[in-house]
Amino acid sequence: MIVIIYQLCRLLFLFFNRNAFNGLTLKTFLGGLHFDLSAIAYINIIFAILHFIPGKFKYKSGYQKGLKIAFYVVNLVFILTNFVDFEYYKFTGRRSSFGMITASGMENEIGGLILSFLTEFWFLPVIALVLAFAFWKTIPNIKLVFSEEKVNYLVVKQIGLFLFLIGFVFLLGRGGFQKKPLKVVDAVNYGSISHSALVLNTPFCILKTIGKKETLESPKYFAEAELNSIFNPVVATNPSERQTKQNVVVIILESFGRENIQRGQTPFLDSLITKSLFFENGFANGKLSIDAVPSTLSSIPSLMSSSLITSSYSINEIYGLPKILKDNGYNTSFFHGAFNGSQNFDQYCKVAGFDTYYGKNEYDGPEAFDGKWGIFDEEFFQFYCRKMSSFKQPFFTSIFSISSHNPYKIPEKYKGKFPKGTTKIQESIAYSDYALKQFFKTASQQDWFQNTIFVITADHTSSEPTEEKFKTNVGKFRIPILFYNPGNPTFGGISYRNVQQIDIMPSLIDLLHIKTNMITFGKSYQSEKDFVVYYLDNIYHYIQGDYYLAFDGKKALALYNFKNDELMKTNLISTEKEKAATMERFIKAYVQSFNERIINNQLTVH
Repeated sequence: MIVIIYQLCRLLFLFFNRNAFNGLTLKTFLGGLHFDLSAIAYINIIFAILHFIPGKFKYKSGYQKGLKIAFYVVNLVFILTNFVDFEYYKFTGRRSSFGMITASGMENEIGGLILSFLTEFWFLPVIALVLAFAFWKTIPNIKLVFSEEKVNYLVVKQIGLFLFLIGFVFLLGRGGFQKKPLKVVDAVNYGSISHSALVLNTPFCILKTIGKKETLESPKYFAEAELNSIFNPVVATNPSERQTKQNVVVIILESFGRENIQRGQTPFLDSLITKSLFFENGFANGKLSIDAVPSTLSSIPSLMSSSLITSSYSINEIYGLPKILKDNGYNTSFFHGAFNGSQNFDQYCKVAGFDTYYGKNEYDGPEAFDGKWGIFDEEFFQFYCRKMSSFKQPFFTSIFSISSHNPYKIPEKYKGKFPKGTTKIQESIAYSDYALKQFFKTASQQDWFQNTIFVITADHTSSEPTEEKFKTNVGKFRIPILFYNPGNPTFGGISYRNVQQIDIMPSLIDLLHIKTNMITFGKSYQSEKDFVVYYLDNIYHYIQGDYYLAFDGKKALALYNFKNDELMKTNLISTEKEKAATMERFIKAYVQSFNERIINNQLTVH
């Protein structure tokens, strides 16, 4: 019965995320069965031992009743973790790990968010209750009868049966006779890489990450000299022009995926794009908010299963924008309107070297708590503007908006003012765009405005894309990235180069004409390099020029010309072997460099 329930959960997962999966085959579901049997075996190996262990005690009705209750409770808990991903997958693009299920870094707000989640998705608890009832009713009441066979024969028989069955359960758990136990990344063997989340189940992903800190290993693809000749993140800038001493403001907009721009939901941002240097091919380096901050402000991509901020490498020394600009006379600060401690941003700010962190606790203004998450964007952006006017110039400051985050609340006074759009998030996107407009209206009247470079981007794309091109492994990372310099009206235009969050730091260093030595995994927008790298579902995704490559750490899986083949239907891995080999060589060097520097705490240049 448990196997059937896991299949039902997979079908429910597919139903709730049906827009994310196309071109499914039987192989995908057979792969799913493989992972289900592994998870079920791991979860129930203790019950197999307790049920088959030799001895008279197991024939007692009380023992069997206790075993049944424990079996039911433990399995039900794991089964219900699938229900989290029925909706959460829309935001993360991957199955939940142990850290995501336990809401690491979101302890303060999780209570309100869970209540909001249960209210909005009330049908999920209802389905869960029906499933829980059916599961209990199908578990038989096993009545074992002690045999009167000769004791010696009975003991030998029980030991033999015990060893055989435990061995069988263990074999199911490891996934078969292959050299290494089944891993999350093995899901790519059962169809398209975009189907991995459907092949997997949440209990399996939790079991593979429970109690584990993120630990990286060097793949040792290349010797050091060859590695650095392919990719070297050490950059030394030596500008010929004098440092500008302009203020820097980096605005990170929650869930402002590229699809939401220029669809009528963001009229102000649309107008700002026309006055800015806008990157048509802008990409996020992760799918979670917690990934975006190190990427955007420290040029460190998210190439691990957990975020750098919550990993065992979270206190590695970092020399990113806060420290570089502080060393050049800047006052530095970070603003986030959610509960202090949310997503460990305050901890990151200390490691990154910000002078000051401003969260919900530091907010000073009209009552504007949304009741769930933090301070509404309009009021917090105004607070942000007031604080900036009190800072000594030059200053570097960053703000992370919150209102376009689930549960997508907007103030009562604005109900009906903004277009609803076609998905749940879009009304709150329109509200946040309005809040941004009000911020710039106030900021434009301040004496520091004309001497400020504004960078506006998103943390990641939003859930439930409606256009097919935003459902691919390229499209689901597309975000707006723009640089606005009001003091220089000639600075602007549209660039079609591939630009990512980790490119923001080196780009600003170039714009400000700062001399420094730094570690950056990105490149300046002025560079001739044209690459983007991100990581999802244990796959490295690499864009170079017009091409996209999927790499699993050992071999290239797929190659597409994503600009000509926007929906990525024609895999060129076997027809453009030279291109695939060249791109594979670069991504290997990139991953090795990242892993070794994270492991050895070498994110600074001494």
